[in-house]
Amino acid sequence: MKLLVTGGAGFIGSNFIHYIFKQHPDWQVTNLDKLTYAGNLENIKGIEKLPGYSFIKGDIADRALIDNLLKTSHDCIINFAAESHVDRSILDASPFVDTNYKGTQVLLEGAREYRVQRFLQVSTDEVYGSREEGYFTESSPLDPSSPYSASKAGADLLCLAYHKTFGLPVLITRCTNNYGPYQFPEKLIPLVITNALENKPVPVYGDGQNRRDWIYVEDHCRALESVILIGKIGEVYNIAGGQEKPNLTLIQILLKNMGKSEKLISFVKDRPAHDRRYAIDCAKISSELHWQPVYSYEKGMESTVDWYLHNEPWWRNVKSGEYEKYYQRMYHNR
Repeated sequence: MKLLVTGGAGFIGSNFIHYIFKQHPDWQVTNLDKLTYAGNLENIKGIEKLPGYSFIKGDIADRALIDNLLKTSHDCIINFAAESHVDRSILDASPFVDTNYKGTQVLLEGAREYRVQRFLQVSTDEVYGSREEGYFTESSPLDPSSPYSASKAGADLLCLAYHKTFGLPVLITRCTNNYGPYQFPEKLIPLVITNALENKPVPVYGDGQNRRDWIYVEDHCRALESVILIGKIGEVYNIAGGQEKPNLTLIQILLKNMGKSEKLISFVKDRPAHDRRYAIDCAKISSELHWQPVYSYEKGMESTVDWYLHNEPWWRNVKSGEYEKYYQRMYHNR
């Protein structure tokens, strides 16, 4: 199978490429990535010399580039490319609309013209909004709260419209919060780990009781593999880890496991429209595609902490520059 993976130098995309070549060494992968602040070629180190792999630096919103790539015939597009940080979308929504919505539309047009066999839109549980009790299913209405989640919800609806209008073979996945190797340290878990290693304050929004469900990134990659191979065209699949915790509890567990004091915790002003709880039901993918997560919370967190401990040059490099400005702005907004 020949894949066009967009955003393959980012966190989930790079983990997906590593996973695919371990499971399907005969597959071919073209990795298209714009290499913004969160894209890093170090994430795919060791892959670049494989005969089935190629890298193209570029923007998914560049129609000429997409046409040129798809002329060479790809079986499947997996669209990871996205601006994904809620705080940044509140500061400036423009890049989120440009990449997440307009970029997806360019990919859909290319897939339609060059008759791509499958188009997998990698989305997020944030499109459903917040829910105090119970769980969202794939048929729940979309109610995004931030410019980020609104741009992803718009892209999801656009994908479904291309399926209904043009018969484009679209699939959509909506996953809970991922964690694992290569995650950019503006996200909660690597932020906690790396700040704790540096004995820096660990910022916590509001009262820390916002609840999230967590999934180890390799389990997400396994789910995506199942959707690519046997998912039903035109369907949406929720992917959940079944590891729901309040943010503060998660931070306290991490600090304890790292032998760090809770005195590092620093409560900061909550962000606007901060969703209280994300919770999705993944019975559909479990029953129809026979997928289940295999990593327990303890096993996944142990593996993640160990990775950051043994890859200090990687995270110290990415925590410099633009990241440091973001962190200082967040921390001083207490």
